[in-house]
Amino acid sequence: MKDLEKIVLLIDADNTQINKLEGVIRKISAYGRIVVKRAYGNWKKDTLKNWESELKRLAIKAEQQFDYVLGKNATDMALVIDAVNLLHRGIYNGFAIIASDSDYTPLAIYLRESGTRVIGVGEKKAPEAFRNSCDEFLFLEDIDSAEGKAEEPMPESDKASIIHTLLKKAAEKYQNQEGFVNVSSAGQLIKRELPEFNVKNYGFKKLTNLIEAFPEKYDIKKSPSQGKAIIVTYRCKAVV
Repeated sequence: MKDLEKIVLLIDADNTQINKLEGVIRKISAYGRIVVKRAYGNWKKDTLKNWESELKRLAIKAEQQFDYVLGKNATDMALVIDAVNLLHRGIYNGFAIIASDSDYTPLAIYLRESGTRVIGVGEKKAPEAFRNSCDEFLFLEDIDSAEGKAEEPMPESDKASIIHTLLKKAAEKYQNQEGFVNVSSAGQLIKRELPEFNVKNYGFKKLTNLIEAFPEKYDIKKSPSQGKAIIVTYRCKAVV
């Protein structure tokens, strides 16, 4: 699947586990660039009191929605209205809806009929109708909470392991028939999933140099392109 250039991520806080948020963002980032991140909820509720710091850390815009009627929340309606408004801007080609509520089924169908790709993320209890109305549906239970916020700064050795994991992920996503993937495409995926990534922090001038430093993990191929440009591709070896 070709990368989506502009993805809208809309989160129903009443239907999402806070410890899964960063993992969800990493999963959706694999599809392309997330340009809008919004979470909807009544932040005055005790059940959502721990969300503020996590929303700030992950740069997610908090949308306040009061419960106008006791026992009923208006979060889903606010999310739907925003989704439709964003759709009609005509600049987004993907929507990710994070919820487990059947009320979002008509929205998902409407977005798909409008030509945008719809990715749903919710619990396994999410109604079949909502799941089937999306182009793809990811289960929260399958998203590792460990992908979320760490209690302590991650050691450099662990960060290096993540780079290799992402290089393998890029290879699985973009590889050609021979199993090779463009280093440039891999770099874009790494930056989406790990925005703070800078190859110079690992002692290399370019991502290509980093890959070349691990011949036991990768095969490298350099092919001439138009002009003086050289296209560099790599392939993961059997054991990575």
